[in-house]
Amino acid sequence: MDERLVRVVKRAIELTSVDFMVVEGVRTREQCRINYGKGRTATECLAKGIPASYARPGLARVTWLNNPYASKHVTGLAVDLLPAPYDWKNLANFDAVAKAMFAAAKELGIAIRSGADWDADGKPRERGETDSPHFELA
Repeated sequence: MDERLVRVVKRAIELTSVDFMVVEGVRTREQCRINYGKGRTATECLAKGIPASYARPGLARVTWLNNPYASKHVTGLAVDLLPAPYDWKNLANFDAVAKAMFAAAKELGIAIRSGADWDADGKPRERGETDSPHFELA
């Protein structure tokens, strides 16, 4: 993972009252294929160069990228964080981690953005901004 993002994460854990863990930093091409297959048919996967064996149409989609390999995770410029207690639906804890991440980034002079607020308007989870665990270098 990019050292700037590592510094932000390490500082954020010192600032927040909500413990968290890194779920994913650098993503392999294999993981990109697995993620893209979730919520997609074999035909949809094949159209993007993903083998049909990765198709899992019965699962929820976890990526909305047009290019399955275009995630900033691939180049180490993104990280996914999960606050404790480990509950994907506890948005208050995700917000607490986001507050710490932005405070740490500001302190360190490193620009980041959140998957819960892609347009950076300060209104998380509006208009499909649902990737609360995701942070990336801006």
